[in-house]
Amino acid sequence: MSRRGTVRLGVPVLAAALLLGGCGTSRSGDLGPAPTAPPTSAAPSSHPAPVPTVTAEPTPPPTVRPPRPSAAASSGTRRPDPVTIELWYVRAGLLVPTRRTRPATVATSRLALTELAAGPSPAEAATGMTTLLPAGVEVTRIADGVATLRVPSDGDPATRRLRAAQVVWTLTQFPTVRQVRLDGAAPVDRSDYADLLPPIVVTGPVPGERVSAPLVVTGTATVFEATVSVRVLDAAGREVATGFGTASCGSGCRGGYRVVVGWRAVREQQGTVEVYEVSAVDGARINTMTVPVVLAAAD
Repeated sequence: MSRRGTVRLGVPVLAAALLLGGCGTSRSGDLGPAPTAPPTSAAPSSHPAPVPTVTAEPTPPPTVRPPRPSAAASSGTRRPDPVTIELWYVRAGLLVPTRRTRPATVATSRLALTELAAGPSPAEAATGMTTLLPAGVEVTRIADGVATLRVPSDGDPATRRLRAAQVVWTLTQFPTVRQVRLDGAAPVDRSDYADLLPPIVVTGPVPGERVSAPLVVTGTATVFEATVSVRVLDAAGREVATGFGTASCGSGCRGGYRVVVGWRAVREQQGTVEVYEVSAVDGARINTMTVPVVLAAAD
């Protein structure tokens, strides 16, 4: 009895062992041998090792070659703007203005006297402009709004007065000069030579200037009923534009004026701007100031 019971109990156990061994053999054949961890001396960590983040390197931007800096930029200085100065020349015994544009300088009074002594341009000389100031005249001092200098004393009284008027009207354009002391005499200003201005003064355009339409004509005048008339002539002397305006002061006083005129020119050519007063007696053009210019072609 005991032997048979033992045999009966061993069969199920054997069967179970066979079944388990078969399963283990089948799983081993499907997945292969189990991986083995490399030996380590450190104790295992309870936290998983961090996964390194892979970051793609950015694509470098295209190489842009910077523009070559100018000499002024490389030195850290800005090139100063040019300066425009007013020069007063003599024409038919009276004062007439023109302009020059030159590189900027702190010695504006010296620049003005140098340009004044250099004389008119060919276009200005063609209108009869001249200068009575020789080279080498310089301002020796500017203090309290008074510029001091010496000018040559040669010539007759009228010539000397015109020369002094050139200097005074040219220097007093600057804000630092209100009066001029000549040869140690009492200071004088523009009002002391106002009688040397013609009835009509044209400050713009200046002789030889290239102008386009619409043209703005400016200046001062003391004319009948303050009316200033303008006309533009082409190279053949034909009238291509006319206009008129009023000065800020009427007869017996001088005022500023501004007249705008336009024209249609088919080509660039020489021209003339005439600024005049219409006679109250017979309607003729009187006190005419002519300015030779270059007329730009119309668009």
